[in-house]
Amino acid sequence: MNKLIKNSIDKGITYHEYSKLIEQLVTKKETTGKEHTDARINLTKLNASRMRRLDKTIILSEKDINAFKEISKKQTWLVLIESWCADGAQTIPILNKIAEVMPNIDLKIVLRDENIVLMNQFLTNGTQSIPKLIIADQHNNVLNSWGSRSKAATELVAAYKKEHGKIDDTFKKNLQMWYNNDKGKSIIKDILELTLTSPIV
Repeated sequence: MNKLIKNSIDKGITYHEYSKLIEQLVTKKETTGKEHTDARINLTKLNASRMRRLDKTIILSEKDINAFKEISKKQTWLVLIESWCADGAQTIPILNKIAEVMPNIDLKIVLRDENIVLMNQFLTNGTQSIPKLIIADQHNNVLNSWGSRSKAATELVAAYKKEHGKIDDTFKKNLQMWYNNDKGKSIIKDILELTLTSPIV
């Protein structure tokens, strides 16, 4: 596992590089992943806009910053994602914002469909759900993982499925509105809980 993590980190890209990749895909009307459908190409374009907005609007409170400062040793936050992933577009700018102010956190990004062996080690309820955050120490030991959504968003999904039987376009739109109103607070809360309750300091 350590070797797999190291190799994945070594080929991972930065958030700046990922953002640049997304913008290039939008210009070319393309997407990442194995399925190059019109729907996923359109989602990539939409996600580029979401990421730009979050880059400008996400703010970490002093309380959050002080809590993250408890991470006293170097870590790599390795994220599995694809450009068409709506939850990913809502998540990765927040992780980057945290990494920007925390010198001990190095954020690296890899694409799921190009890293299936890694993905299959971090399934969510048996599925290849993304985004998936893998937290590793300086020796490439896995300390924790998180994803694909915050606990709060996951509860919304579960409740809707229970009532309607499946996730439809109406819910997807409502979920994005929820993300906009939440302003990253639920994701930050989850990541803080990982930080404070697991041996990652």
